[in-house]
Amino acid sequence: MDRTGRLHLIGSIPLDNSEQVFRALAAELGPFLSRMPDGETGERSRWVYFPRQMLLDHPAMEIDPTVPPYKFVQWDGKVVREVEQVRFKPGIDPATVVFETGYDKAALASWETFKRLREAGAIPRHVRFQVCLPTPQASGYLYVSGPARETYFGVYERALKTALANIVKAIPAGDLSIQWDVCQEVLAFENYFKDRPAHYKTQIFEMLGRLGDAVPAGVEMGYHLCYGSPRDEHLVQPKDAAILVEMMDGIAAAAKRRIDFLHIPVPKGRTDEAYYAPLKGWKQPSNPKGGTRLYLGLLHYDDEAGDKARVAVARRFADDFGLSAECGWGRTEPGRLPGLLKAHRVAAEAF
Repeated sequence: MDRTGRLHLIGSIPLDNSEQVFRALAAELGPFLSRMPDGETGERSRWVYFPRQMLLDHPAMEIDPTVPPYKFVQWDGKVVREVEQVRFKPGIDPATVVFETGYDKAALASWETFKRLREAGAIPRHVRFQVCLPTPQASGYLYVSGPARETYFGVYERALKTALANIVKAIPAGDLSIQWDVCQEVLAFENYFKDRPAHYKTQIFEMLGRLGDAVPAGVEMGYHLCYGSPRDEHLVQPKDAAILVEMMDGIAAAAKRRIDFLHIPVPKGRTDEAYYAPLKGWKQPSNPKGGTRLYLGLLHYDDEAGDKARVAVARRFADDFGLSAECGWGRTEPGRLPGLLKAHRVAAEAF
């Protein structure tokens, strides 16, 4: 893997605005990045929390009084929060409902900042602007009640594709990278959601394939698989990487267009071979310009020895991979940011 592709950043950074993010990332990690996110600052800092307010305010939606509040539970049993879920109001035709995701407006504002800084030499010329987009299942499983959920998926998918179209229309293909954030889908595979439908696998792969294929050729496109980090901890502690490998294979089979990169998380304590062993069975998609890049999220805060150990074990089961954290940093303690940046730089230099 060439030097500029050694590191991948998931998206969120605990800074105040996109200019601060771009300058910090370029100064510390620029030579090792081929794409750079805007940090998902402001209202996006809590990932998909802000779409909840959009749904609560939307004239076509209402709180579903027939279901109890949804308990959002962490791996150790702690309740992160309880959430009242919404449904479509009686008499509403979902085909007429329009959601404003806000992702296109945020991306285009950050693109102007990115472009200005790159033209000024603050961002390396080779770096693409990375836009991270959560899927319909991200907000759907959390905020929409079960009976309305599948319909919601379709309506929100339509809205996401509209936002994507606005993004790719404004940003040149050669300057853009789209990352689909795949979290609730991973949790569904882990049976986190007890009301997942019987056809959840088909539903997930077909949706992720459609979303990927909506990204035009020439625009870089990849998927970030995730176990969630609402309090900077996983919602589920995976037994090993088997489900992630199954999902990577399923996504590749469903998407007709090239997949440029895939990212999967590695928990901090996993220096054992058992976690990585399923990677031996991963069917790396072959592309005309080379295979899909795999990024392993095995870099952790203040754990240089652990980072080295995880890399060493991973190399026994994956021939070629890049480095990353397991998730975004938006929910982590802001004071950790310098240490995280340094850890990534040190790992990239040694890789």
